[in-house]
Amino acid sequence: MTVSTLLRPSTLAEWLASTAPEGTFGPAVEGPLRFLFYGRASTAEHQDPRTSRLWQVDVAHKLVAGHGRIVAEYFEVGCSRQVPWHKRPQAAALLAALGDPANRIDAIVVGEYERAFDTGQLDALRPILERHGVGLWLPEAGGPVEFGSPLHEALAAVLAARSHAEVVRARHRVVAAMRLQTVEQGRYLGGRPPYGYRLVDAGPHPNRELARRGVRVQRFAPDPNTAPHVRWIFGQRLAGRSCAHIARRLNERAIPGPSGADDGWSLRTVTEILRNPRYTGYQVWNRTSADRTDRSATGRRPTTRNSRHEWALSRRIAHQPLVSEQDFLAAQTIHAGRPNAEGGKHVYILTGSLHCAVCGRRMEAHRVHDRPG
Repeated sequence: MTVSTLLRPSTLAEWLASTAPEGTFGPAVEGPLRFLFYGRASTAEHQDPRTSRLWQVDVAHKLVAGHGRIVAEYFEVGCSRQVPWHKRPQAAALLAALGDPANRIDAIVVGEYERAFDTGQLDALRPILERHGVGLWLPEAGGPVEFGSPLHEALAAVLAARSHAEVVRARHRVVAAMRLQTVEQGRYLGGRPPYGYRLVDAGPHPNRELARRGVRVQRFAPDPNTAPHVRWIFGQRLAGRSCAHIARRLNERAIPGPSGADDGWSLRTVTEILRNPRYTGYQVWNRTSADRTDRSATGRRPTTRNSRHEWALSRRIAHQPLVSEQDFLAAQTIHAGRPNAEGGKHVYILTGSLHCAVCGRRMEAHRVHDRPG
């Protein structure tokens, strides 16, 4: 057997590695340090969480190679970077593991700063790490972060600014695009359709690449089972009926509520339908906004109603209306007041015009001991 035969690679991997510098390949040397890995993928709909986790883990493994090994992985899917660490499920579990006396953890390693932290979050994490005697390793720092070092403090500030700038830039682009899609195209941009409507196919997606993948757009169409109830609700309101009266009548008729559950109709449910301008056939977007930094015990993001001047309204009718524009506007000005002792009604000229500066709800007039309040 010749020397050339002995050195001939037997696999494609060996052949690829044959020209690498000495020491590049071969058995990895593990160090004594024990690491916890943390990574994150923003969404499961627009990203591949498996691929995202793999490349972040790969970066982390290369960073700690020769210094130690990753003993556990914590990977977040569908959680915004704006959510604080203690409110992220996987990050909270990682922080809890730091306090487990049964495990010796030397450091946390991440695959990319912008995947793990938003503005101010590294500063909030620092005292926790110091309390447990745990370090932080970043690819951008080439290894462990030296808290207190002017160089690393400056690096952290630059990374935080870049992370925040990326979020702001991406949000600006998305919001601007969605506003134009609503105004110019009247496009449905997701979410549950309003009570009285259902979603129907509206043709291929205008983006050619998405259309080639079979993605199609949708639009609202009247639901034959629930649309008549919406028309009846507006008719009752235009006749001067109160929202409470309308809700009571719907429950008496055993009409299923919008939620589909057995909780029936409430004053709030009727009010929300009467205030929804999409029943006029125009597409409306940005009526509410969700707080991405906080979640309730049920996991839902609390929402706030935006001012009307912030809404995006389509230039043309985008779907079949259930109520005319004139009737909708008239319904916003109706106040079903209680009759007074003489059989008439007290009229308040500011009814429907005043809103609470804290919660945004419309303020209503009332009388106490026959005096206005």
